[in-house]
Amino acid sequence: MVKRKNGGANSTGYLTYEPDYAVPPGETLLETIEKMGMTQSELAERTGRPKKTINEIIKGKAAITSETARQLERVLGIPANFWNNLEQNYREKLAEIEERKRLQLQVEWLNEIPLKAMIKHGWVKSCSDIIEQLQEVLNYFGVATVEAWKEVWKKVFDNRQLAFRKSNVFESESGAIAAWIRKGQIDSQNIKCNSFNSTAFKRSLQEIRSITNEPPEIFINQMRKICAEAGVAVVFVPELPKSRVCGAAYWVNPDKAVIQLSLRYKTNDHLWFTFFHEAGHVLQNQKREVFLEFTGKLAEEEKANRFASEALIPSSEYKDFVNKGSFSAISVERFAKHLGIAPGIIVGRLQHDKHLPYSHLNNLKIYFKWAEEA
Repeated sequence: MVKRKNGGANSTGYLTYEPDYAVPPGETLLETIEKMGMTQSELAERTGRPKKTINEIIKGKAAITSETARQLERVLGIPANFWNNLEQNYREKLAEIEERKRLQLQVEWLNEIPLKAMIKHGWVKSCSDIIEQLQEVLNYFGVATVEAWKEVWKKVFDNRQLAFRKSNVFESESGAIAAWIRKGQIDSQNIKCNSFNSTAFKRSLQEIRSITNEPPEIFINQMRKICAEAGVAVVFVPELPKSRVCGAAYWVNPDKAVIQLSLRYKTNDHLWFTFFHEAGHVLQNQKREVFLEFTGKLAEEEKANRFASEALIPSSEYKDFVNKGSFSAISVERFAKHLGIAPGIIVGRLQHDKHLPYSHLNNLKIYFKWAEEA
């Protein structure tokens, strides 16, 4: 019995088929000796192997060892690598069949993963066979089994080893967050960084602060370059449904930190505050473990918030501006120019602190779109 293989046709246009059973090399051996008019007893005698061993090989109960393959080469005139390859292919097929049986019981796990969005973004390919789809997703996460995935990410979430900024309004789903973080891990591998240096990173933040007025096609490359020189990889990864994450900070190795941004709210005030918030986590906790250790306590988030606020708008300057009580577009733009930052950042801060309604001065903010949305 055969089944149609995924994809339906190969590059030649012909349908491709893959058997759902494994053919033991003993069947080929039996056909070979029968064509030669040789019995199992005679083969056993000529190879010097017990008749029972030859019979078990033919029935698929015993493997063809490298030694046996050499003996078969001498007796039958068929190269040893032919028999070794048959045996290897047989064992691989058995393993594949067993894996499919095991994975068939775990396909429901895919419901916990934002698969459609991952396929849309091109992170994983779409497979018509559900088992192959499951294998594709496991490959994406770099794990062999669903059990291994649960163990890896349970450790991350239970120990709160990720410092990330997310929506306070909605609950996030772990599968979506894991898929989003994994994409950042993958993308960060392609960013070459110097060894992390906290002093250099602090200096880099001042330089990055000065490019908040630049358009994305300029500031993205610049901030990546500047941060990489200090040992931090900056990656932009689109938000996934139900992830509701603005940004994350973690370590991929002892010398390389990652700041991952999602553009969740797609305005420059949120983007820059999130970046400096995550930069605060990197600087405030430098244990340099595989992931940035994070207790999840409110105090830690508040500390990162204060760092971002101070880095973007020094508290003394902000207090003087607020005390003047003038929040017109002209005054905001003048204050932003004085600080050397984008006006939208000032607007976002004033809105957050209730000095401005969220409906006011939004024209001073810059709105972003992912290239695939534009």
